[in-house]
Amino acid sequence: MRRMLKARYPYYLASEPVFANETLEVTDKYSGVVATRVALADARAIDAGIAAAHAARDAMARFPPYARREVLVHCMRRFQERADELAEALCIEAGKPIRDARGEVTRLIDTFREGAEESTRLGGEVLNLEISPRARGYRGMTKRVPIGPVSLISPFNFPLNLAAHKIAAAVAAGCPWVLKPASRTPVGAMIIGEVLAETDLPKGSFSILPAHRGGAELFTTDPRLKLLSFTGSTAVGWALKAKAGQKKVVLELGGNAACIVDADQRERLDHVVARLVFGAFYQSGQSCISVQRIIAHEAVYDALKDKLVAATRLLVAGDPKDEKTFIGPMISESEAARLERWISQAVGAGARVLCGGTRVGSMVEATVLEDVPGTEPLVTEEAFGPVVVLSKVPSYDAALAEANTSRFGLQTGVFTNDLHRAMRAWDLLEVGGVLINEVPSWRVDNMPYGGVKDSGLGREGVRYAIEDMTETRLLVIKDA
Repeated sequence: MRRMLKARYPYYLASEPVFANETLEVTDKYSGVVATRVALADARAIDAGIAAAHAARDAMARFPPYARREVLVHCMRRFQERADELAEALCIEAGKPIRDARGEVTRLIDTFREGAEESTRLGGEVLNLEISPRARGYRGMTKRVPIGPVSLISPFNFPLNLAAHKIAAAVAAGCPWVLKPASRTPVGAMIIGEVLAETDLPKGSFSILPAHRGGAELFTTDPRLKLLSFTGSTAVGWALKAKAGQKKVVLELGGNAACIVDADQRERLDHVVARLVFGAFYQSGQSCISVQRIIAHEAVYDALKDKLVAATRLLVAGDPKDEKTFIGPMISESEAARLERWISQAVGAGARVLCGGTRVGSMVEATVLEDVPGTEPLVTEEAFGPVVVLSKVPSYDAALAEANTSRFGLQTGVFTNDLHRAMRAWDLLEVGGVLINEVPSWRVDNMPYGGVKDSGLGREGVRYAIEDMTETRLLVIKDA
């Protein structure tokens, strides 16, 4: 791989690059070597970014929809031109296997395309107010108006696409914004900043400011910000909501997604297993909708288990820059060690490791377990790594009930040939999305995506994020 990363990157403050320092070291997550350095924002810089966004709110609201569209189209074109660079940045700073990194760049482009298309669709409606004699002669109309400056906090696992969902929606809605990218993976966001700085966005309308968690209080508490959109861990998300004051809050948090395999899947097990392996181990399981719990009907359990273990053992682990690699490193050695402890704890409580289970540095083997007690963290918490837990149930309804025992509720996958059972899953599963004959890890970027219970509030997908970033304004006209 030809090196494309720069030796250092600025942060973006009020639309301008600022080489304030080289404090933030970004490591190659496979080798552990420092790959580049990025400027780290302090409280003064964050305050200045918020002040600039606040000052730009009127200019951004007046920035016409066609101009917003042109900004987003420009970004799409430039991302296509810089696709190899973006993929390399992901591969290095996130440890994402290069094939997966290219896929995320494609999704980045898709998301900005969605933003461009939605930017000119912010309409309203005409209301018939004559619902009683006293309203005779009155007409009503509504339109969507930008909410004002918004705060965006994105995570390390999809540092391009999850930032894109927030940025593209804010631009399309006409909202100035400040973004805090994850400090472990800030480079992709800086490249997005470079591209945005080439456009005609109003001066000061965006800032991209990497900061450590302790230095990011203003992103949440500052009253000049009218919305907080956070993607990340459950504990942090709910804590931020408690501090957010009067601003709107959108939370896309964690999960421990289940996938149900019904008794009628015996003839399709090869296909089902291929999807389960992808869903469980794609980008080393570091996805909030990774398949963590496989709930299989007893009629197919043994055959499914054998095929799943055999397929998992074939996965290639190693350097994410290698085209053959499927399992790369976890984001840090401490996270890998945490997952190793959870696996060991489950085994101590009676679980059986069917394959994998060992760790070297930040690399954890693709791991399949069964007989894991329902009180273990591998069942109750978000594993966020390459591990999946198998369980056997006597009936389809028992599978639905087991899936619902989770305190999380992002997405659930269901493999069944029965339409009535598919509809029952849609009716009964306590999640934001039910996917039939697909793993919960599948997502297209125009979907309304988000969760219930501890998995968050609100929905992403550009159209749905725009709804949160705008408000309905009513006009009433009385006939003269």
